[in-house]
Amino acid sequence: MNALENEMAQQHSSGGRLPHPRRWWALTSLCVGVLLVMLEVTIVNVALPFIRKELSFTETSLVWVINVYLLAFGGFLLLSGRLGDLYGHRRLFLTGIVLFTLASLACGLAGTQGQLIAARAIQGIGGAIVETSALSQIAALFPLGAERAKAVGVYSFVCAGGGSIGLVLGGVLTGELNWRWVFLVNVPIGLAVWAWCSSLIPKVHMTRAATKPDFLGAAVGTASLILAIFVISDGREAGWLSPQTLLLMAAAAVGFALFFYIEARVPAPLLPLRIFRIRSLAVANAMALLVAAFYTTWLTLSSLHMERVFGYGPMQIGLAFLPASLLTSAMLLALSAKIVARFGIARPLTAGLALVVVALALFARAPIQANPWLDTLPGMILLGLGMGIAYNPLLLSALNGVGPNEEGLASGILNTSFVLGGAIGLAVITSLSSMRADALQSSGASLRVALNGGYHVSMALTGLCVVIAATLGTAFLRAK
Repeated sequence: MNALENEMAQQHSSGGRLPHPRRWWALTSLCVGVLLVMLEVTIVNVALPFIRKELSFTETSLVWVINVYLLAFGGFLLLSGRLGDLYGHRRLFLTGIVLFTLASLACGLAGTQGQLIAARAIQGIGGAIVETSALSQIAALFPLGAERAKAVGVYSFVCAGGGSIGLVLGGVLTGELNWRWVFLVNVPIGLAVWAWCSSLIPKVHMTRAATKPDFLGAAVGTASLILAIFVISDGREAGWLSPQTLLLMAAAAVGFALFFYIEARVPAPLLPLRIFRIRSLAVANAMALLVAAFYTTWLTLSSLHMERVFGYGPMQIGLAFLPASLLTSAMLLALSAKIVARFGIARPLTAGLALVVVALALFARAPIQANPWLDTLPGMILLGLGMGIAYNPLLLSALNGVGPNEEGLASGILNTSFVLGGAIGLAVITSLSSMRADALQSSGASLRVALNGGYHVSMALTGLCVVIAATLGTAFLRAK
């Protein structure tokens, strides 16, 4: 270990921070790794019809190509964050990149349905490790203040833009080559990220824990999370009151109760319950649940609404979302850090979410014969601006109150809140929207009128989620 690494290790153990001289290059390498994970959420969607045809999936079984990734990803976020705190985020990030890259190779070479689904599960685990370890590394590389805000803004930009890039890249790779390349493209990039990060991210000495890690809590907590995400995702199709759903809900509830019982009693818990006494972290996670519920639902239902009610084709849908994506990315990259430096966390967070509420109100009144310039574009502009202002402060509020050895845990909790919030919001709001549409159609309305009425309900409910989130931020986060 060289002098710089020794100095950083001393600072780490004492709770202090020294800026790493190549921290911006390290940030770039970390963000490329995160981009791989973000791309994988959407890049596969375009390739699904071709995967179904070649590997003989049914419509029902094809869903698992997406769902198994999300289940593994969401289920292992908390565990991977805590393992990084215990064994080092650098080591875990590099392990996650290797796991993700090898799983991508296996996906690209898969010859059967089982091989592809198993490889996708491993991809999800690797993605969870990369996601939590990257944010923790960024928090460790950059001290509190303007530099951290700027670095988290770059990370947020990658997260926000990754999904949009994935849709475009998936179409290009599938159309010009074949579906296997949506996975194989990760292999050379993953290897390059591993080599890049190995040379740039500093090694930090980790003090060996005096007690054994909480393996029982990790097993129970991870299994409960995976079960909960599965129940939420599958509830609408299986029926919310079906015996299967009720039984699995009860099993998940018992699992979580057992998990918290274990965490309250073991010497070195996976999730120290005292961390929820940190007000900024607790509030940020409550807000993350609500914001994810809004954003996932809005993105999914707006795409369907444009296709089924407005009659838009794929290119028109992509162009309709483009203003929101570009404005969010531009704000996160260029202005968000400056806004936080000038006004703190709470006020930009509230202001950004207020713009989102106005945007959702505009979407909630869109007529069937919509004019894209009057009924779509203004809402997209406001939503892009609002998310660009609010997203960075939300991440910062979760990280700023925790100690240097708990950033991985905070990152894991926050990302888990995003996944759970998105799953709950999409399942519940979509069900209520469908009920409204079915009721309208039963009363004699045309299909388009009924779908439009259901969409209005969904936008009103997502708006309510954002209002509650903004209220929490205003009430409980400090102005500075």
